Amino acid sequence: MQLTGAEIVIKCLLEQKVDTVFGYPGGAILNVYDELYKHSDEIRHVLTSHEQGASHAADGYARSTGKVGVCFATSGPGATNLVTGIATAYMDSVPMVAITCNVTVPLLGKDSFQEVDIAGITMPITKHNFIVKDVDKLAQTLRRAFKIANTGRPGPVLVDITKDVTASLCEYEEVVIPKIPRNVENITPADLETAASMIAAAKKPYIFVGGGAVISGATEELKELADTIDAPVCDSLMGKGAYGGVLPRYTGMLGMHGTKVSNLGVSSCDLLIAIGTRFSDRVLGNPKTFAKNAKVLQIDVDPAEINKNIVVDAQIIGDVREVLRQLLPKLKKQEHKDWMRYIEGLKDKFPTMIPKEGLTGPFAIDAIYRKTQGDALIVTEVGQHQMWAAQYYNFSRPRQLLTSGGLGTMGYGLGAAIGAAVGNPGKKVFNIAGDGCFRMNMNEIATATRNKLPIVEVVLNNHVLGMVRQWQDLFYGKRYSNTVLDDGVDYVMLAQAMGAKGLRATSQAEFEACLEEAMETEGPVLIDVIVGSDDKVWPMVAPGAPISDCFDDVDLREKNKKEDD
Repeated sequence: MQLTGAEIVIKCLLEQKVDTVFGYPGGAILNVYDELYKHSDEIRHVLTSHEQGASHAADGYARSTGKVGVCFATSGPGATNLVTGIATAYMDSVPMVAITCNVTVPLLGKDSFQEVDIAGITMPITKHNFIVKDVDKLAQTLRRAFKIANTGRPGPVLVDITKDVTASLCEYEEVVIPKIPRNVENITPADLETAASMIAAAKKPYIFVGGGAVISGATEELKELADTIDAPVCDSLMGKGAYGGVLPRYTGMLGMHGTKVSNLGVSSCDLLIAIGTRFSDRVLGNPKTFAKNAKVLQIDVDPAEINKNIVVDAQIIGDVREVLRQLLPKLKKQEHKDWMRYIEGLKDKFPTMIPKEGLTGPFAIDAIYRKTQGDALIVTEVGQHQMWAAQYYNFSRPRQLLTSGGLGTMGYGLGAAIGAAVGNPGKKVFNIAGDGCFRMNMNEIATATRNKLPIVEVVLNNHVLGMVRQWQDLFYGKRYSNTVLDDGVDYVMLAQAMGAKGLRATSQAEFEACLEEAMETEGPVLIDVIVGSDDKVWPMVAPGAPISDCFDDVDLREKNKKEDD
């Protein structure tokens, strides 16, 4: 049948079972929006306040559901406003298809109104991208885009379509999209046997879980692995929830703001089994000293991650869940009583503490955990509040924490929370923010209000850029250059002006009361939580230092006292 390019775009989305699109219309993409209007009963469009919000919403939808997120934008500034969201998704391996429309083919390359080479701009931050100048190639390009986005290691794909293509006619034939198989072709018997031998020989094994385990859905296999080989488990920020945060073998996050238990334990192990993690600099500290007493076995779907940041002793390339399913039958039941006793001793010596007095970030996160019984979807911005959320909310399942780990995007959380709320009807969604991050995309409160989304925006308001100030305090001689935000902005009034409920807490009791009211409110709620400007995230590893050199406020006071003496 003969269809316009705009009709083909919508038909291809329906082929892919897309039920939600986040976006913002404009002249170049108008034909597509006109066709979308005719299919509003099949595809929900969420109009955000800004295109960056649309890209983050598509990201949050994808992370929380496991489906491909889709966002629309028009040409020029509309398209460039997606760039930060695309880069965020790229760094964290999030499946997303961004569809933009450009000027007509005759106007390309002529500095036409709202023309930009968005394909060229996004080339370094996409798995692949396309510009479609021929309507006959449109359907196959869109199908390829979705396949690429969701194959192997997921990631964002951009499809830029010229406006004349959206108006042109061509023959369209609907196809049934086959299920994408898991990546198993590089899993070899030799690699499996090597891994099994290394595990059998280890006396002090440690399992380190990253975001790849979340993406692959390997939760059951991870638990079986840990129980079979009698090993403790830590995770990266992106790996939260892949292994349950309340399970007895769990020791917390690894790295710069990881627990002392995990940092000291990994520094003492003789085998580190790294599963679906890319060994970022925030995990490694000093790569020359990282896990220096251990052999390293890395399991990852992407061969480019092997030996990239540290040299490993063995590897298995493939989908994490499929690798573990093939590896587990080769392993015998083990016991490492002395090793596990040592880890339990570290847990007793270095418990995760919540300040008893005053309203603090850790108290707020723990209160949210208790109030939601650990069942909420938690989204964060980037900074101190992000680390507190990772440390004090015990994530029990994958896709429960949505956060910008690789790019560290301030302003990510509110848009992502909108996507998560849309993709998970009935679930309460909390976005944990700092006042600095909230300012970046606070206009998306209007989007949450317009769509009556059950989002609780918790602004841990310390009137400073908290994490930057922490570094200035510890490493820059307390020179607080341009990190003070004490300018009288009233976030409660701002939320109310946008149609949301606004609350404020200055004490533990007030926050508990605000939380109670927020949980009972159907639409969006903002809680302005006043915390101290100099509260810090502990423990911490200084940049470039070994992770075994993690310190907290007690260590810092003792060090300063010795120096003064």
